[in-house]
Amino acid sequence: MSAEICRDRDNLYFYLRLYIYVSSFTPTETRAVSMLATLYVVRMLGLFMVLPLIAVYSADMTGATPFLLGLAVGAYGLTQSTLQIPMGWLSDRIDRRWVIVFGLSLLMLGSVVAALSSSIWGVIAGRFLQGAGAIASATMALVADYTRVEQRAKASAIIGGSIAIAFGLALVLGPTFANFGGLQGVFSVTALLATAGIGVVCFLPKPDRRAAASRDAAVGFQRNRLAEVLSIKSLNTMYASIFALHFLLMAVFVVVPTGLESEAGIAREHHALAYLGALVFSVPGIYLLVKGRRYIQAPTQTLLISLTVLLLGLVAMAIGGFVATLVGLWLFFTGFTALEAMLPSLASIYAPESSRGTAMGVFASSQFIGVFFGGLLGGLLLELSGTTGVWLGMSLLTLLWAIVLGVSHSTSPETSNAA
Repeated sequence: MSAEICRDRDNLYFYLRLYIYVSSFTPTETRAVSMLATLYVVRMLGLFMVLPLIAVYSADMTGATPFLLGLAVGAYGLTQSTLQIPMGWLSDRIDRRWVIVFGLSLLMLGSVVAALSSSIWGVIAGRFLQGAGAIASATMALVADYTRVEQRAKASAIIGGSIAIAFGLALVLGPTFANFGGLQGVFSVTALLATAGIGVVCFLPKPDRRAAASRDAAVGFQRNRLAEVLSIKSLNTMYASIFALHFLLMAVFVVVPTGLESEAGIAREHHALAYLGALVFSVPGIYLLVKGRRYIQAPTQTLLISLTVLLLGLVAMAIGGFVATLVGLWLFFTGFTALEAMLPSLASIYAPESSRGTAMGVFASSQFIGVFFGGLLGGLLLELSGTTGVWLGMSLLTLLWAIVLGVSHSTSPETSNAA
């Protein structure tokens, strides 16, 4: 009985904290943040849903090779990384909402191109177009326009959480939609999601750009900000880490879908259940790794533990077989999702307050560059040395990452100060 009372009390405290966390927003902030979080979910669903599908559903397309399949997986990362800064610059000069509508229109157009294509080159062109809708910088700037300074971290955390939710949903919904309409059907759903996102933007309240301009003037945007954020050792470690993390993700998904079929014997129409199971079972491990924000007090130790879990997942999937593949997928998602949650938080802590936006822009660009090169080189490894080469290459990359993290991050003076 006492255990039930304690559990009920803990639940009450949780919901009370959640209420206090959200209720500190004004009505306008609540509306804007919830709509922008929804927009992020819609957009990331569209980009991520094809991730577990391209390797198996595009293999029989005209001109398909393992290298080109990898390029199709990661193509959107190149245009995302190169256009984030120009789109952000444009959003500083015109209404950010129009920039976001333009970006979502490119996502819709790219999805239509890919949906109508019968060759792998058409899919690649569509993915490049999807990525050209690089609205992350404009959207995060819009968050700043809508929120007070003291509420901005909460707003960013909510939107960051929505991205993690979108990733999990995409791995389940993508294969589910593909069961009915194949890869073209999933691209069609993405086009509809982009259209829905445009509708969301139309209902956003008009931001107070004068308040944002006064904040910018108060901070005084110096030209040397980029040089500043590139000179901080702990930040450079975070840039390299997010690059490596998304490099691994894209390269792994060049071979995971076919591995579920060939190694685990799971038919493609049941892949959604495999991903869902791995994601659900990864939740306790993720909670243990990030609970109490212990990664802030002991960043190197916590990051290395997460990397070890991720590496064990890679090794298990390389071994193959039904059990090893599913256990490997579970461990990989546990390590990946924990790192995905910790790295942006640490980067924002290590960044100087006056240059935090610039630092997070570099961080986002590093992530998308990793997406592109991960898909590209994952496909190249698959073409040259088969699945064994991909698993071996990714395992070696993870080991190298762990070594660099242990050496450079633990000795960084900024790390100890921030923590």
